[in-house]
Amino acid sequence: MKQKLALTLGAVLLSGQVMAVDFPAAVSQKFTDLSAEQRSFLASDEPLRIMNVRQLTQAFESRSAAQIAVYVSDLMDVVAAMAFDPDTDMAAIPLNKEATNFNNLIREPEALWQIRRDPGPFSVHRYIRPISGIPTFAGAPVALTHSDLVAGKVDVAFAGVPQSMSSGSRDARNAPKIIRGSHGMADRNLYLLVDPAATLNLADFGDISVDRMAIEMGVEFIAKEVKDIADTGARPFLVGGDHSVMYSAVKGVQASLGSGIAVVQLGAHSDTKPTSAHTLSDQDAAYRLLTEGVVDGPDLIQVGLNGPQLTEQNLLWLRNEGVKYHTMAEVERTGWGSVLASVVDEAKATQKPVFISLDVSVMDTAQVTAAGRAVPGGLTMREVMPLLRRLCAETEIAGFELADMAPMLDFTYVSALNVNYLMNACLAGIALRKEGITEANYLSPLALDHGQ
Repeated sequence: MKQKLALTLGAVLLSGQVMAVDFPAAVSQKFTDLSAEQRSFLASDEPLRIMNVRQLTQAFESRSAAQIAVYVSDLMDVVAAMAFDPDTDMAAIPLNKEATNFNNLIREPEALWQIRRDPGPFSVHRYIRPISGIPTFAGAPVALTHSDLVAGKVDVAFAGVPQSMSSGSRDARNAPKIIRGSHGMADRNLYLLVDPAATLNLADFGDISVDRMAIEMGVEFIAKEVKDIADTGARPFLVGGDHSVMYSAVKGVQASLGSGIAVVQLGAHSDTKPTSAHTLSDQDAAYRLLTEGVVDGPDLIQVGLNGPQLTEQNLLWLRNEGVKYHTMAEVERTGWGSVLASVVDEAKATQKPVFISLDVSVMDTAQVTAAGRAVPGGLTMREVMPLLRRLCAETEIAGFELADMAPMLDFTYVSALNVNYLMNACLAGIALRKEGITEANYLSPLALDHGQ
């Protein structure tokens, strides 16, 4: 039987370097012809960008020492060819400086308004109890300016972010209008018996403008818009858009706070992939937040990690950064109740305002089929709703983001209905906290017992 000799934690020590791959002794003994540069390359995880450990081991087993040296040299050439070359790889299509409508992010000045009014949110509904008409998030009144948010003492300001820049099924830009057209976001919550729309001052702040032909231009603009919302005292509740929006959203809220922020990220993907072709996408939004120091590793809590994108190296990197991650494997072994309690305790322990980033990929595909990067075997509505209720009731919520819903993947109303109810769970928690009830795992006694 082939035995693997490990000098340190299952890794082979080669000329003072710890190998990223645990090779069998019979293979590592063939590395005699490798140059110092080749040894450094093989000691890194760069070869794993080309092939997996099993394929690499099999390639070395069938070759002599001299052939391995040539093979490693070829691998190095391939990795080098994959790197960015400024002479051949254009970062973006140049913008037309002659254009008369170059910048579509300019706000309409007050001088162009046809209706003069006092600041504050206003209704766009014709009927007292509308079941049709102009849809808004949670049926809330509309706010056009930051003065409206201030005058209305708005607790939660909804804003759509129709950004769709990266991987997965690229229909996330249509999520805001589909979710607006559904219902349930501000309905009375049975579990807490609170009515978010009655307790909280809500407002629909419209959509944040993005340039769909040069979407990288929106990254900092979205962050500024989110900061401006948060500066009014309202909590930004953002409806994306793909999960790259998390980078801009968290930056904006953190800039408004001027201090540390904790992030609870629910999603199947860790979004900490540093080797993407672009410096920002939904695959590396969390990586950028961590490496740029916007969020400290111990203040990031990831929930529901699942799927083949997660590697041993990825999880080790998260661990080294101090990130508290909870995978579906942990849910299977310890049960959701244990994981939920851990997440809430970890969020409280940061003693910082909490931003919740909800990527709908965390949900099982049977319940939210419109996930842009779907992974089967995720969490259920009955699991995620109590987590959101508790987080939003038991911590100080600085902002919320719903991301990566691609409506074209669901020709029914189920996905839109369910994500509305997920946001309702958080709104209900915030409303409960505003009413002064902050006890752990609160549920209405009247909802729990019929008393007969």
